[in-house]
Amino acid sequence: MPSESFQASRWTRGNFLFPTVIEVGDKAVVRRKRSWFSRDEISISVQKIASVHIKTGLIWADILIESSGGTDPLTSHGHRKRDARRLKLLIEDYQAKPLNDDQRGQLPMAKSE
Repeated sequence: MPSESFQASRWTRGNFLFPTVIEVGDKAVVRRKRSWFSRDEISISVQKIASVHIKTGLIWADILIESSGGTDPLTSHGHRKRDARRLKLLIEDYQAKPLNDDQRGQLPMAKSE
């Protein structure tokens, strides 16, 4: 299944030249933040996400994704409220899907006849 990307608005603080992008896939959530000479990329496995917190304002929403591994949460601000709700729904849907053998890192068992 293809991943979806959500870009923060350029009208919000810290996103004017290089807006933050959050990409949600079936295996991981990745936040990419560029600057003049570098790129900061943080990823969290969907199965390790403990909670998704959305704080909405009049127009924009702040997103906080906490992992169960105890690392720093993934944060981003300046997203549209519609995008924040869609992001949360995608993560919850991916977490609800059962893992198949390939995603668990196990080989499928051979059928014996």
